Amino acid sequence: MHSTPPAHATHTASHDREIESLAEFDEVVAAQGTLARFRVQAVDLTSRTEALLSVEVTGAVFLGCPMADAAAARIAAAGALVFPPIPDLPFDPYRGFVYTPDELFEGLAKGYEGTPDALSYAWFQQTKADGDVFASMLRAVHDDAVSDALDELLAGDHVVGVMGGHAMARGTEAYAGAARLGRELARAGFTVATGGGPGAMEAANLGAYAAPHPDVMLDGALRLLAKTPKFVPSITDWARAAFEVRERWPHGGLSVGIPTWFYGHEPPNAFAAHIAKYFANATREDGLLARCTAGVVFLPGAAGTVQEIFDNATPNYYESRGEPAPMVLVNREHWTERLPAWPLLRALARERSMEVRIALVDRIEEAPAALKRLGG
Repeated sequence: MHSTPPAHATHTASHDREIESLAEFDEVVAAQGTLARFRVQAVDLTSRTEALLSVEVTGAVFLGCPMADAAAARIAAAGALVFPPIPDLPFDPYRGFVYTPDELFEGLAKGYEGTPDALSYAWFQQTKADGDVFASMLRAVHDDAVSDALDELLAGDHVVGVMGGHAMARGTEAYAGAARLGRELARAGFTVATGGGPGAMEAANLGAYAAPHPDVMLDGALRLLAKTPKFVPSITDWARAAFEVRERWPHGGLSVGIPTWFYGHEPPNAFAAHIAKYFANATREDGLLARCTAGVVFLPGAAGTVQEIFDNATPNYYESRGEPAPMVLVNREHWTERLPAWPLLRALARERSMEVRIALVDRIEEAPAALKRLGG
């Protein structure tokens, strides 16, 4: 299983020795005449045997690239390091790009259980139970490749995170409000990033998807989605409703979802154009928050959202990532009474530089202005 590079994919200066598509391979060979010290990542090279038998490859690394046996033997003998593809995996550990919804939900017409997303979760559960060190190594390689791809994707973007619980149902006013928030942030030029799952996360990604369309499009999408409020009892029906929205209103805006197979019972949502899915939740959590350089909006949630608040507060407190990024908590009653995270956050921030970068607002509609006021 090999990923297809998105049409917009480009390299930053820090990644200019990575080759992640056949077009890039041909361009490098034609322009430079050498692959020495390049990293070729998850590119099918079975049709490039002639080049591999002749080009310089000293110090090159080939990660999961299918190729003819003669080509593999020659480049290994010539000084390259070759990591062959791993057979019978439902994912590519060496992938060069983040996922797309179409890729993770391939085969949804026959039921979610047969999709790459579901099969990857099943593999994770099985190998975790077995304690297989080879499988844990593959998970680590995969997650590092996803992080590398995410860095390339978001280079130079102003990323605002929208965090919130998976329990927020389609058809509720809270869901509609989160969608309008995502739309407003996207229209303001921010890249919306979420945890990539259902509920508040899906709503924010949906809003970003709706950003290029007339306002009535979001109203129509919300009505359609309300017919399947939650991903239980049927992930298949839940996901199909999202794809129906995408088919009815194509060419939506771009946003990012960063979910995890650790919470495998929570499927990714189909409105995030780019999905950086991880096996290790700790890597996913830290990576998600670290990339929200323009701030984070925290919608009502439970334990996972509380964890995210303080995972974000800690580097702001110590300024370990530089200047503190804005943090906006939405719903005063939720964050002061039901789960009183706000008093603790305010106490932590007192007399520190992050004190002027935190805010508590009552309504979702107030969040964009608060983010702007705090410097986002």
